[in-house]
Amino acid sequence: MTLAGFKSIFFWEFVHRLLGRLIGLAFALPLLWFAVRRRIPPGYGWRLVALLALGGLQGAIGWWMVASGLSVRTDVSHVRLAVHLITALVLLSGLVWTALDLRALAESRLAAPASLRPLAVAALALLFGQIMFGAFTAGLDAGYAFSSWPLMGNTLFPAGVAFIEPIWRNAVDNPVVVQFIHRWFAFVAATALIMLALRSIRQGAGVAGRLLIWLVVLQIALGIATLLSGVQIVIAIAHQANAALTLIAATFAAHTIGRAKR
Repeated sequence: MTLAGFKSIFFWEFVHRLLGRLIGLAFALPLLWFAVRRRIPPGYGWRLVALLALGGLQGAIGWWMVASGLSVRTDVSHVRLAVHLITALVLLSGLVWTALDLRALAESRLAAPASLRPLAVAALALLFGQIMFGAFTAGLDAGYAFSSWPLMGNTLFPAGVAFIEPIWRNAVDNPVVVQFIHRWFAFVAATALIMLALRSIRQGAGVAGRLLIWLVVLQIALGIATLLSGVQIVIAIAHQANAALTLIAATFAAHTIGRAKR
């Protein structure tokens, strides 16, 4: 690594850590203020504290991830990278869900928190699974393995792949297998998310439901574009950012059906 390369990595790592601390303060200080003034609605105090604690845990996981690169290998563990990303997105989803509950409470003092319906659980679980494989793909540089679509080279699954033993490790550590799973599991997750969107549209959240459908379509298009571009960083970042937007929209849709009467 050149000195210029190290400076670039250091800059982004420094900004990332500083931003994490600022976000923590931006959440903790108002929470303390509202707690002292007894302005937190009943039943939400512990939930907000739990979200703050999850933010602190996310910082610890970040260090755990970085520590994996402070050895003979200088690249961080892709598994720890995935844990770091998933924890961040669980926190994001929890914040959105809580904000929607509080908005409903502001509109009616009798509003109860929304519940997670089975369809929402399935759709969100599949989305988190797909994002996890996206993190594996990024951490293993698996996107560089094949830059063609829909085939990997000339076949659906390339011949002559060197498999790892035990066989289950291929889904985690084999770049070719990880890319294959990330390519096609996307359509499983997309199907569940579109079903969730359609349910939310039927229950009154037309704008949010349609937005979720368009974000899912855009996410698949960005994933394909990332491959075909040879993993251009701008497209890859857009793909990751849109995953977060898709999660926000999915959380909104899940909350909508969770508030609807059975």
